[in-house]
Amino acid sequence: MISLRNHAMTIATGVVALAVGVALGSHTLGADLLADLDANRDQTRTELVEAHARADSLQVQVAAADAFIAGSAARVLGGTLADRSVLMFTTPDADPADIDGVNRALTASGATVTGRIGLTESFIDTAQSDRMRSTLTNVVPAGAQLRTDAIDEPSLAGDLLGVTMLLDPTTNQPRATAPELALVATTLRDGGFLTYADAPTKQANLAVVVTGAGVASDTDAGVTIARFAASIRARAMGTVLAGRLGAAEGNGPIALVRAAAPTATTVTTVDNIDHEIGRVTTILALSQPATQEAGRFGTGPAATTITLVAAPR
Repeated sequence: MISLRNHAMTIATGVVALAVGVALGSHTLGADLLADLDANRDQTRTELVEAHARADSLQVQVAAADAFIAGSAARVLGGTLADRSVLMFTTPDADPADIDGVNRALTASGATVTGRIGLTESFIDTAQSDRMRSTLTNVVPAGAQLRTDAIDEPSLAGDLLGVTMLLDPTTNQPRATAPELALVATTLRDGGFLTYADAPTKQANLAVVVTGAGVASDTDAGVTIARFAASIRARAMGTVLAGRLGAAEGNGPIALVRAAAPTATTVTTVDNIDHEIGRVTTILALSQPATQEAGRFGTGPAATTITLVAAPR
């Protein structure tokens, strides 16, 4: 007969054996798991190194393409806008390098740049809307017929600047006198809504609005810029809204223009002006006939093609 003491020892021995077995099993499982983790870590590290190498290679290719296009810009663009004048607008977030790049491309095309006008932070600040509306309505030239659907401040501003600073696309004649143009420009500058080095003294055929890489989602800046560009387009022979990739995403101005009717078919957009191909495309787009449907160029959402072919000269 098994004594209570022997029975207890048997149970204890079993428990110890079980514990040893679990410990040994856990050690083996842990070792296998660590080995797998080490292997995965090594594979991930290898993949990251390869990804960085591909990214570096692509950067080199992009830089080479930019250099080639920059060197060829004069031949591609030469004379494309020789008989046209262009007014440039810039938004507060536009990169100075992009502005200068577009300006160089305009010069290479033979265009006459009638002015470079910057929209200020006050221009796109909705808290300044009432003050801007009051400023705008006080400088409307006598007899000027503004669009009845330009009811919000950026649309009203675009319409007024279009009437005074752009030639009538039908007659190619000014719609405002030189003093009226100067009054509008200086009043809006003195009010803190515009900035420029030299006041524009004559009207242009075309307009380009250079913007940045998008705007914060909690502001209405994208809507303001999109409406302004659309209103300018209604008064010009042609208008291009050009910016960086971020402006074509979310509530960026290019994204909003591309998503809405009728701006999607009237305002041409370019979303890669931080690269030479985007700057060249901007100029080529300005050279298209006024009757041609707007293009959506670049690599961002809703872009239909990266560029367009230069018209034969």
